[in-house]
Amino acid sequence: MAEDPIDINASSDTGGTSAKGMDDTSFPIIGIGASAGGLEALEAFFGALPADSGMAFVVIVHTSPEHRTLLPELLQKKTRIPVRLLEDGTAATPDTVFLPPSDRDPIIEAGVFRLQKRPARNEIHMPVDLFLGYLTKERGRFAACIILSGTGTDGTQGLRLIKENAGLSIVQAPASARHTGMPESALDTGLVDFAIPPAEMPACLIRYFKHPAAMPRKDKSSDAPDPLRNILVLLANQTRQDFTLYKENTLIRRIERRMTITNSRDASVYLNLLHHNPEEIQSLIQDLRIGVTSFFRDPEVFDFLRQSVLPDIVSRQKNDAVRVWGPGCATGEEAYSLAILLKECLEETKMIRELQIFGTDIDAGAIEQARQGTYVQNIAADVTTDRLKRFFTKENNRYRIKNDIRDQVVFAEQNILEDPPFSSLDLLVCRNLLIYLKQEAQERLIPLFHYALKNDGMLLLGSAESIGRHQDLFEPVNKQFNIYRKTNQPVRLQVHFPTGSRKLNGSDAPSEKETAEDPAQSNVSRVTEKILMAEHTPACVVVNESGEIIHFHGRTGKFLEPAAGTPTLQVADMAREGLRFALLSAMRRCREKGSEIHERDVRIRTNGDDHSINLRVKPITAPSFKNCQMVLFEDRFEPGEPAALKEGPLNSETDVQKVEELERELMRVRQDYRSAMEELQTSNEELRSANEELHSSNEELQSTNEELESSREELQSLNEELNTVNNELNNKMAELREAYNAVNAVLNSTRIAIVFLDTDLRLKRFTPEATRLLNLIESDVGRPMVHITHNLERNDLVEAVHGVLKSLAPVDEEVRTRDGHWYRMRIMVYRPNDKTIEGVVITLINIDTQKQAELALKQKPEGSP
Repeated sequence: MAEDPIDINASSDTGGTSAKGMDDTSFPIIGIGASAGGLEALEAFFGALPADSGMAFVVIVHTSPEHRTLLPELLQKKTRIPVRLLEDGTAATPDTVFLPPSDRDPIIEAGVFRLQKRPARNEIHMPVDLFLGYLTKERGRFAACIILSGTGTDGTQGLRLIKENAGLSIVQAPASARHTGMPESALDTGLVDFAIPPAEMPACLIRYFKHPAAMPRKDKSSDAPDPLRNILVLLANQTRQDFTLYKENTLIRRIERRMTITNSRDASVYLNLLHHNPEEIQSLIQDLRIGVTSFFRDPEVFDFLRQSVLPDIVSRQKNDAVRVWGPGCATGEEAYSLAILLKECLEETKMIRELQIFGTDIDAGAIEQARQGTYVQNIAADVTTDRLKRFFTKENNRYRIKNDIRDQVVFAEQNILEDPPFSSLDLLVCRNLLIYLKQEAQERLIPLFHYALKNDGMLLLGSAESIGRHQDLFEPVNKQFNIYRKTNQPVRLQVHFPTGSRKLNGSDAPSEKETAEDPAQSNVSRVTEKILMAEHTPACVVVNESGEIIHFHGRTGKFLEPAAGTPTLQVADMAREGLRFALLSAMRRCREKGSEIHERDVRIRTNGDDHSINLRVKPITAPSFKNCQMVLFEDRFEPGEPAALKEGPLNSETDVQKVEELERELMRVRQDYRSAMEELQTSNEELRSANEELHSSNEELQSTNEELESSREELQSLNEELNTVNNELNNKMAELREAYNAVNAVLNSTRIAIVFLDTDLRLKRFTPEATRLLNLIESDVGRPMVHITHNLERNDLVEAVHGVLKSLAPVDEEVRTRDGHWYRMRIMVYRPNDKTIEGVVITLINIDTQKQAELALKQKPEGSP
């Protein structure tokens, strides 16, 4: 839906605070989504975050459920605020970073986090979308989403929901992202407020939430200009879109939001910006009419339609098409959902009905997306697996609606308040549009909906909408789901019939320019009559590029007649005997050459009589009728030609021979014609058979492609998780390397000889001081201790080490080197923990100073000081 300046609770502020500030219970909560390459972006973001931002941050990344996440420890070293691993029931608090466990997905309800078990791998896992959907319900306009580096499209649908409720959306600039899939998918929505590097995001958040702009409300007792009115007048004059019938509180909140984003201190500054910046006008328009929808939104409503409403509608229609209209369709998800339901209903009831489903919206960009029928893979959360397989085709990370559904839906740009409605409808679905309009607009639309529906037609409104005081126009079918049936009583209220847009200039009187006729709106009849009057042309028809007649002129019954069977306006089917082939040939050549084609002396049969005509086919160059042609029929009269052939016997033998020759020639032509038709029929059968084979092959290839796509998605998801784990491990390795280097530096600085041996008494590592005492070099690592020579005056060193390993009793004694130095030698088992023994440790500490002091004491005479 795109006609809504969003805020569902339009009369109250989400979160219970004013737009000018925040209280303790409505601090902003920021949802941050990342995937592959996101660790670097997260470190840059939290490295720039101050300690008193007043916001809570929830980080959701794609991680493997089999591995414990190391992200809390890594982020804690980059930020000045605490980082907490979420547990079920954790309360949200400001100035805190929250991360879920690897095998759980977080949601938030009533200020408390809940953890859900991750779905199986074969399901599409979109944890960012899941959390943002709950976050927008929890915080409304005090919610923000940040999409960082990553592959895939997770976060795109969640960003739409955040924007629907006036929240803030920020995306990492693709140029600064290691993987651009998630940021670019979010940018494609056209709803992103800022696309900046991660290091700039904290300042942007603080500026937005701590210093919101406020626009003064109009004081009815004052003559001061109304700032809202001035902005709406500017928008109407620049874009021809009148928002005066939208609720003022919603408009003001949306405008204040844009003022904060553009750093406009007051309404006059922002109005000046609008005057000089056309891009800001488009951004404001986009904010005022944000349309967010989804497939089968509110599934219980669609289930009721499927079971209780649609079967009755399709059973009533026997010859007429089933007509459905969805105003405010946004990007088309709801229109396609209705088409899918009707298709399923027809298949179940085994009925054949033509479907005409119309989706309209004021947003031309949204209508273009709807026509393309391509959606991100996140729709798998709303569409069942069976429906995805039947009605969609997978293309990379997107789903495309199949042609059998796409062909049933027609999308058009329309302003429901200013443009005429569709009519003769069986079902009108207008959900979550009326709640954004003033009561005045709602009072105009409900009678209009009554007019547009057939007798007993059905009306579906949103959960927060109603028919108001028009109880006599509709009777409730299901009050819970707001489904109504049109009553067949005469409408007592006058229907306000929209006929076109009007310029907002403070006056209700239409301007001279508005009342002037638009030349582009000239109809087929006017263009045709103009050409005919210029050339004094007789009977003719105008056909479109499909050969269907769209206009008759003059008495064409002599040349055309209704075809037997189902009524048709195909000119070739209506052509009288003898005219069909000449007509088709002339139309084809006219289309190929782009110029007028003449066919002279064409023999046709009318009411049993043969006569000649001249046939002309000419292209129409009027812009409104591209690829259309005019077919003109002219009777051919030749002077002196008898009105009919004289009857009577042939006068000579020559005449008889000529007649016989003509009959033989006619017979040959008939035989050739019959042979050609048989060959054509055979060729058609062969082509049909080949087409069926190709169709079968195409289905097999499509099935294979779907399997490959499914495998690729699983590999991509696994790759994202491995990337995240790899980044965490790399950071952990860097920390371990730093700690190892620090320990080595400490050991080397102590000048203590330390030797590590394994349980087989092979060298594992040693300090530089040990090389002098045990004659070690770097290549000795891995050699048995028995192969190593030493400079100690103890020859049973190996036996002593063996004894310690067997008895587990340490050795602590003094030893002397061969060059006269003394060391305290300790030999003990090496236990990394209390249960395992991984070897022996030998330490040698120099005690020369201690020995010299002892010797001095011994040599000192007794009793001397």
